[in-house]
Amino acid sequence: MSEITRRDALRRVALVIAATGFIDPVSAQEVHQHAGQASAAGVYEPTAFTEHQFRTLERLADLIIPVENGAPGALAAGAPAWIDMLAGVNDELKQIYVSGFQWLDEAARQRGSADFLSASASQQTASLDEIAYRRNETPALASGIRFFTWVRRMTVDAFYTSPIGIRDIDYRGNTALTSYPEPVEAIAFALKKSGLG
Repeated sequence: MSEITRRDALRRVALVIAATGFIDPVSAQEVHQHAGQASAAGVYEPTAFTEHQFRTLERLADLIIPVENGAPGALAAGAPAWIDMLAGVNDELKQIYVSGFQWLDEAARQRGSADFLSASASQQTASLDEIAYRRNETPALASGIRFFTWVRRMTVDAFYTSPIGIRDIDYRGNTALTSYPEPVEAIAFALKKSGLG
């Protein structure tokens, strides 16, 4: 794939995310393919964010979808690289993240840490607990809440459109199956909840 085609594909996905907050899985998987190619030679080099900003993004992604019960999390799925690649072709999206990183670092400084990354794990979690819910919104937290809404949504999008995330939900579409194991428990639950069962 040529550089122009790659950039056009990334730009298309980034514009859709910035405009609607929605991303289609096929376009998202294209970005994963490009991110994988970019990091195949070694460690991923961020294109939109500074090293500090990218490390902050990695920490946020790890807190949002951590490794759990041996299952890989957002870092293994390449969520930070996915977000960085999209921000690299969309100035509006990049600004959302850059402002958000600044907000997080300033909030950490007000609590006595040099920046968000320097804070202890419990301080980081406490900071995110404040901005994870819209019900906590105050003028002081509004910018942080908006940023965390973006980073959480995009981390989840990145994870569940990656090969790791697709395996995590046991998605079997686009593959030939000799039989289909009927999800009896799920159907019974849905029928019970709907009042039809």
